[in-house]
Amino acid sequence: MVLFRRAEELSVAHAQLDGCAAGNAGLLLIEGAVGCGKSEFLETVAGHADSRGFVVLRGMGTVAEGVHPLGVLRQLTAASPPGSLPAPPPEPDAGRVEAMQLFAAAVRELSTTAPVVICVDDLHHVDELSSRYLLHLARGARQARILLVFAESVHERSDDPLFRTELLRLPHFVRLCLERFGPEAIRAMLPDRPEAEAARLHRASGGNPLLLRALLQDPQIHPGDAYTQAVLACLHRCGPASTELAEAIAVLGALASPAHIARLSGTTETAAARAVAALDAAGLLDGPRGFRHPAARDTVLDRMNPAARASLHHEAALLARASGAPDTEVARQLLAARHTREDWALPVLRSAADQYLADGVLAEAAALLQLAHEACPDDARRAEVSVRLSAVAARTDPAAAERHLVEPLAALAEGKLSPRTLGPLARVLAAQGRIDESADVLERLAAGDGRHPGHDRRPGDIPGDDPLDGLSAFPQWAASGRPGAPGRPPAGPVGRPARTAVHSAALWALPAEPEEGAAAHAAELFLRGATLAEGTVEPVVQALRTLLHLEGATRALPWCELFVRQAQQRGATGWQAVFAGLLAEARLRKGDLTGAAETAEGALRAVPERGGSIQLSGVAGTLVRAFTAMGRPEEAAAVLSRPVPAQLSGSIHGLGYLRARGHHALATSRFHAALGDFLDIGRHMKRWGLDRPRVLPWRADAAEALIRLGETHQAERFLADQLTTRDAADPWVRGMSLRLRASLCEPRERQAMLAKAVDDLHRSGDQYELARAMTDFGQVLRELGEPARAAMVNRRAWHVAKECGAEALCVKILPGRSGDGPGPGDEADAPDADLVASLSDSEKRVALLAVHGHTNREIAQKLYITVSTVEQHLTRVYRKLDIPGRQSLPADFHLGVTELV
Repeated sequence: MVLFRRAEELSVAHAQLDGCAAGNAGLLLIEGAVGCGKSEFLETVAGHADSRGFVVLRGMGTVAEGVHPLGVLRQLTAASPPGSLPAPPPEPDAGRVEAMQLFAAAVRELSTTAPVVICVDDLHHVDELSSRYLLHLARGARQARILLVFAESVHERSDDPLFRTELLRLPHFVRLCLERFGPEAIRAMLPDRPEAEAARLHRASGGNPLLLRALLQDPQIHPGDAYTQAVLACLHRCGPASTELAEAIAVLGALASPAHIARLSGTTETAAARAVAALDAAGLLDGPRGFRHPAARDTVLDRMNPAARASLHHEAALLARASGAPDTEVARQLLAARHTREDWALPVLRSAADQYLADGVLAEAAALLQLAHEACPDDARRAEVSVRLSAVAARTDPAAAERHLVEPLAALAEGKLSPRTLGPLARVLAAQGRIDESADVLERLAAGDGRHPGHDRRPGDIPGDDPLDGLSAFPQWAASGRPGAPGRPPAGPVGRPARTAVHSAALWALPAEPEEGAAAHAAELFLRGATLAEGTVEPVVQALRTLLHLEGATRALPWCELFVRQAQQRGATGWQAVFAGLLAEARLRKGDLTGAAETAEGALRAVPERGGSIQLSGVAGTLVRAFTAMGRPEEAAAVLSRPVPAQLSGSIHGLGYLRARGHHALATSRFHAALGDFLDIGRHMKRWGLDRPRVLPWRADAAEALIRLGETHQAERFLADQLTTRDAADPWVRGMSLRLRASLCEPRERQAMLAKAVDDLHRSGDQYELARAMTDFGQVLRELGEPARAAMVNRRAWHVAKECGAEALCVKILPGRSGDGPGPGDEADAPDADLVASLSDSEKRVALLAVHGHTNREIAQKLYITVSTVEQHLTRVYRKLDIPGRQSLPADFHLGVTELV
């Protein structure tokens, strides 16, 4: 392969062989950079000569043999036919002209029997006496059948300038330079490879045949051992000084220049420039950009002595700082050296980390901050860097982000935390949902531990002086008419614990009436222009929560999916878990139990498995609720058995976990335990100023536990209380409340209340809660002696529950039915799409209400039409769908209708 594109060069060599055979002496010098195939080309010429019956004498110069006189001459004599060449004379006589003449005469005599080709590789390492013998032979062999073929590195000449000058003066001298392969040559050599791969191979090898062959031997896309060995071989053959210079270049990286290379390697700029030229000619370097392939640089660095390498990196850091290089370059050298003893090291590391973060280079930023943490001279500064590390780690590993705060919180407890660290610590804690801990920090700040130098203002006195301003959820859409709204401090003294807790929970609050509609609209506008970055994650999270809780899951779902993809594309597994957790919650809110469970499990898999996390415990709570609703209590229990952080109870995410644990306790008949969890949620939400049933309807949960315990009066109190909150008009909140309240009423009143609950829950979009309400509705219809309506409602409830993945609920609705096959009366479960499309909107609305079990009179009252009109609509529906009557209406008849009235 290497000689495939050497046709022109080979033709020159063949011409020299032909001239030799015809009686014309020749001298061919093969030059090229290291790895460009000089030795192989020389051996190819020797092979051709052998095949034509020439006498071929081979010799090779080496560094070791270069100090021994006549070393190469002995190789040539040993390779000659026995007795044809005289043995090299002893050292006292070796330099005499007579000895050289005797050797030349013997070679000429040998050429009378057959053409003689003398091949000497690495001419620059040949000992001086052997060079003089070869020169003498070349001068006197012009009319003999003798061809001298030498190979020499273009960047390593012989130390004897006279020898090379004399060669150039000979009339039969021919020089052949072997160049590196170009992109076209490599494409021609690899016709079966894609053009992009050929281009990649050229970029990685620089066209150097040795490096190219090594890359082709490695099966992976990334270079392996063969490439590593080829790089080391090129460095070795570039000369003894090249390795040290290559080490300096590898250490310097982007800082490499002749002056810096010379300084670091302890040589002159001229020698450094010459070595750089040699490495560049060999294809190892790409001009001023350093090593052509990162694997080549890594090979050089990995072979260095660790202590010597660290010393070079330290010196490179000093050079970089002295030359005015960017902080990122200085910090890179400090990191490689693990050196932080200079006074300027810590600010440089932090500055460079900020720059890397701005550029989205997270791993380098985290590594620099970790080194800065080690360099801090006291606990206060270490804690300050730990807070910064927590914010950075949140991008990839929420658990690690939380662990980074252990040290600052311990320093806070011991009174060792710097006042300037209190604000950033409160912000990070609030972003992680750790409300109580954030409130504790703010209390200390308000008490005077965190006063800003030069004034006595406290948080909340003026805009911009708030330690949580960095987490303000874009006031243009999240402004609230109540105290403690997002991004604004509560009214009254800040130092009181309840007020401070409300202030810390501001990030997680929802706007109140009358701003809710405008807030949801503005949140969506914000999301349209938002891109993920360190400073935008919290506002995006709040915007998504606002849409989810104010406008419903349908509105929030596509946005959650979008930001999950964005986080995934950025490799931000921590952010991905955050948005996947919101996506799982949105799917659960729609009643998509299977989708919620799969999404939550994916979110937990996306992050490293290194202990519990407060934030991920909230995602685990979503998974538990989904498993519980699906009728898989054992799997829910397995999730709950995993350890959780001790700080979970004082966090937003702990509320979701408590609700999940409570639901599992309800499903496993541990009603007192469930009630305790739900009441704990209520206490926290009230204390934090977050008591919104749209977010966590803890009163409804507590009421359900109380009903199971037989405490109906207490249950009624909780439900009545929920129906007087600001969220009482929300169809999801009202529908759940009415479903539970109906269980406390007589059958006739229960029927009316459940009918309203079904309508509300249908509008809310929560299919699981709708299925539960319809299940209760079907039961009360059967109790009231309406088996036909009950059967219809139960069929519809079964289909909705089945679609949700709520297998346990399916069994409760129709105990004798299993699988996906149609049951009795389900022949029309899958209406033809064209037939459904033929229905008018009014007909669809009437049909869907009928499927939900409403009588004609009830439908008329809901739609404000006459009973006769309802009957006419239904008659047309039966005709268009080709069914005999109401009982044949398909149970999974969605019709795309979201509003029943």
